[in-house]
Amino acid sequence: MMVSGSLTDRRILVVEDEYILARQLVRALTQEGAVVLGPVPDVARALALIDEGSEKIDAAILDVNLVGEKVYPVADALLDRGVPFLFASGYDADEGDPRFAAIPHLVKPLMMKSLVAALIAILAAPGDG
Repeated sequence: MMVSGSLTDRRILVVEDEYILARQLVRALTQEGAVVLGPVPDVARALALIDEGSEKIDAAILDVNLVGEKVYPVADALLDRGVPFLFASGYDADEGDPRFAAIPHLVKPLMMKSLVAALIAILAAPGDG
């Protein structure tokens, strides 16, 4: 069943290093009609995909901790391009970089319905970079 204000044809970048969770995210997003970019498991590959620019990115889901590396360079690259994103993490939001305090932060384990609703919300929010 589609949620109103759906993700149909929206290109969602998934940056997640846990294989099983990445697969769950891909499945949930695909069921909502989204086109999934990735999943990519590390900062270098995420930045390469963003910098390449051949794929339009409508929104992104970023795991904060990728094999011990923080995802913040990816967040900065998305902000520079005006791409909305949210964090998904096992950490509380207040443990993150204060520069990103206004970015939605979902705590793992993720509820897919909540994730989809959060993505729809950030896609609907006004903001031109």
